Amino acid sequence: MSIKFGPAGLGPVNEAISNLEEYHKLGFKACEIAFTYVIYIKKKEDALKIGKAAKKFDIQLSIHAPYWINLNSVDKEKIEKSKQRILKCCEIGTYLGAKRVVFHPGYYGKMDKDETYENIKREIIDIQKIIKQKKYTPKLAPETTGKINVFGSIDEIKKLSQETKISFCIDFAHILARYKNYNFKEILKKFKNYKDIHIHFSGIEYGEKGEKHHKLTPEIEIEKLISNLPKNLDITVINESPDTIGDSIKTIEIYRGQEQ
Repeated sequence: MSIKFGPAGLGPVNEAISNLEEYHKLGFKACEIAFTYVIYIKKKEDALKIGKAAKKFDIQLSIHAPYWINLNSVDKEKIEKSKQRILKCCEIGTYLGAKRVVFHPGYYGKMDKDETYENIKREIIDIQKIIKQKKYTPKLAPETTGKINVFGSIDEIKKLSQETKISFCIDFAHILARYKNYNFKEILKKFKNYKDIHIHFSGIEYGEKGEKHHKLTPEIEIEKLISNLPKNLDITVINESPDTIGDSIKTIEIYRGQEQ
C-alpha cells in the first residue's frame, strides 16, 4: 500500500518543472493539473518535458478536466464539445504520463436520474472507444459532486465505474456537502474491491442544496480522513482548498504524526 499526497494546481507551463522540484522537496508524491478553466498545456513538447520532470521527481500526475462538461445536455453540440474537452485532456495527459483525467460528468436538467445515468454512460462508452483508437493512456475518472441537483452521487459514480470499466474520484468534501456527513467507512467499503483509489479533500462551505465553495481544510477534518483510510490500498489524496500547497503540507505532517 502507498499513500500519495499533493495539491491541485501546477502553475503555468514556464514554472511547471521548477514547481515539481519544489513539490518534491516538500514531500508531495502527487499533483493534479487544473485544466478547470482552460487546457493551458497545449504543446506536445511542453507536456513531454513536464511529464519527464514529474517522473524524475517521483510525482504522480493527474488532470482535472474543464468545468464546462455536460454529457447529458439536450443540446447535442454541447455534448460533443464536452467529449472533445475530455479527449483533449486525455491526449495531453498521455504526453504528461498522467494517470487519470478527473471530470464532472453532467447535470440532471429536466431528465430523471435513470435517464441521465444512461445518457452519460452511453457517452462515456463512446469516449472510451476513441481513447482506445487513439491509444491515449490516462483513465477516465468521473467525480462525486457536491450539489444535489448535479449528477454524481456516490452510487452513480460507483455504478458508472463498474459498468464502463473506468476509474473514479471520490471527493469527500463534496460527499459532506451532498449528504451532510463524510460517511468515510461506508463509502470506502463500497470501493473495497478496488486496489487504487483517487480522492479529493478540502474544507467546504455548504447549505441545504449542497456545495457553496471550498475553504481551508481544518486539521480535525484531515485527521478524520487519514484515520479512516484503508491500509491495504494505493491511495492518492489531492487537496483542493484555497491553499492547496499549505494544506497538503499540513496533511503530510498529520499523516506522519499518526504513523509514528
